[in-house]
Amino acid sequence: MSWDSVTERRVETNGIALNIAEAGEGPLVLLLHGFPESWYSWRHQFAPLAAAGYHVVAPDMRGYGKSDRPQDITAYNQVEVVKDIIGLIPALGYDRAVVIGHDWGAPTAWATALWHPERVRAVGGLSVPFMPRSPVQPVPLMRQMFKGQFFYQLYFQEPGVAEAEFEKDIRTALRKFLVMAGGETDLATLPPKAEDDDLLSNLPDPQTLPPWLSEADLDFYASEFTRSGMRGPLNYYRNHDLTWELTAGAPTQIHQPAMFVAGTADGVVMMAAEAIRAMPEHVTDLRINRMIPGIGHWTQQEAPDAVNAAILEFLRSIDG
Repeated sequence: MSWDSVTERRVETNGIALNIAEAGEGPLVLLLHGFPESWYSWRHQFAPLAAAGYHVVAPDMRGYGKSDRPQDITAYNQVEVVKDIIGLIPALGYDRAVVIGHDWGAPTAWATALWHPERVRAVGGLSVPFMPRSPVQPVPLMRQMFKGQFFYQLYFQEPGVAEAEFEKDIRTALRKFLVMAGGETDLATLPPKAEDDDLLSNLPDPQTLPPWLSEADLDFYASEFTRSGMRGPLNYYRNHDLTWELTAGAPTQIHQPAMFVAGTADGVVMMAAEAIRAMPEHVTDLRINRMIPGIGHWTQQEAPDAVNAAILEFLRSIDG
């Protein structure tokens, strides 16, 4: 199958339209991207999964790419985002799907399995492990944990601030951000930041791109965010507390077959080490729990062969 076999269209779900990229025929596998990405972050997964007999669908999540971009900040809470994905399954003609997510797409994937087990037959997360709902409100906890320090998720809270910084020169911003979180960057060597710093000014601007990110890849991302802007993507971070309020009493265990894959040099993995250790208690059928040495945050882009092998192994464990 060639890259040309991936097609795009818009599909109505949950009162909005999502742009999807798709390839192949067979059981449905949904691939959910994170921040700041697009369906394109799964470009290396379409051909092998389609060749294995699956209908592979990667949407632009709400607020991204060619998908609808609701204006209201609260429209980006996880309950609403999960409804988009759960609605996409019957809209594509299926009763159930395998749902796999990366970065922000991972908590969305975990939540689809947790809240809608009748629709999600198996689930996977890249980079971000499953974490049961926190007993305390998330943003005040972050403010307490990072008091006197810069923390990107707190910097993202004030509407308009991070948008302006990214959108001033979107290609440079994406180049800095993507390379910073990749496995080639030793996070310990980055310049320290004060609480009131911005995100990008003192980040190194790489003169050469790492092997997993070509100039053409960067062009694609820059073009998408030039058109769609950063407001929708950043709004995901502004809904931690609302999602927390809306999910009181949520279940704490996922029982479907599950997989987790991450890189050993991923900053998120470093922050979430305790949650990764605890995951088998909360994900009762965790069939793959794998760390890929040396790669950073962009799991499926940095190590496509290893990620594809893990996903295919996982799918074989479900479907034989």
